[in-house]
Amino acid sequence: MLHDLNLTNVRCFESLALRLAPGFNFFLGPNGEGKTSVLEAACILLRLQSQRSSSLAPAIKLGAKSLAITGGYDGHLLEFRYGGLRRKLQLDGTEQRSATEYLRLARVVSFANTDIEMVRGSSEARRRYLDFIGVQVDPRYRPTLRAYERALRSRNALLKSAPPRLRELAAYNLPLVEHGAILGKMRANIVVELAPFVAAAHAEISDSKENADIVFSSGNEENYADHLARTREQETRLRQTIVGPHRDDLDLQVDGMEAQAYASEGQQRTLALALKIAQARLFQEYGPPPLLLIDDIFGELDQVRRRQLLGSLPRDSQKLVTSTTRQWDESLEGPVFELRNGEMFTPK
Repeated sequence: MLHDLNLTNVRCFESLALRLAPGFNFFLGPNGEGKTSVLEAACILLRLQSQRSSSLAPAIKLGAKSLAITGGYDGHLLEFRYGGLRRKLQLDGTEQRSATEYLRLARVVSFANTDIEMVRGSSEARRRYLDFIGVQVDPRYRPTLRAYERALRSRNALLKSAPPRLRELAAYNLPLVEHGAILGKMRANIVVELAPFVAAAHAEISDSKENADIVFSSGNEENYADHLARTREQETRLRQTIVGPHRDDLDLQVDGMEAQAYASEGQQRTLALALKIAQARLFQEYGPPPLLLIDDIFGELDQVRRRQLLGSLPRDSQKLVTSTTRQWDESLEGPVFELRNGEMFTPK
């Protein structure tokens, strides 16, 4: 479990220190008081990334140059400092040159109202979902993803130059294909592992007998190098790389129909919840239960769905829950941290 959490210059907080309990921890208060920021800090500390944005820069308090987050997890002391292009990692008092050992400690699953965008939004949200899983289950995933993104940025920059520097593209084709092929296979394997968990979770939290399924949709053909070569004329005209893992997608289906086009909002929300529950259950296959960040989703669910969701979560997981009102089941026990007028009132 995450025993304590200390924030410096994170979002609206200049300084905040929390002692957390196992099981449920509730953060109660009006919108805009920093509840989500506490959950974001926990995610940044454990995973070195935000569940809210692709960059950490927005998490730095306005007017400050850097942020710092420390905490105790499973007997280890974790420290993370970030400012601009510089970051510093410490594990048990020792600075880490690589994040590999640091990131092996904990896994995190985030639930939020915006999760519905995984179903009805663009493919970027679904790739982000797969990547957030991949970096937590396979230590090779993060460096492979970063290497592919670097090659893609460099290649696109050459295509956008005036005139396009086509002769130099060949230097980036090899790393793009090499890392892209590995990345695509990793994502496809994740979807195969996830699919039965998604189907089971959907059945548990749905009032209907609908069947949910997920299928990986690759952004390139099996022979990536050949596919890339055949699109040279088109990408030269469009000035961007048009095939590859940056075009991967996740097809979401309810009773064999495309959820994005044909599912109701209720069905889409149910499927989004099933995806996150499936993520939590998959993580249990790889180690201890993950930390669950549950951000103000009770208001979107009726009492039955709230009960079904809470009953579907891993029982042994530590859970940080935010809400504007006490909408959770009264039988749930755990400290309640109240935020009012920029101050945190901790339980006695």
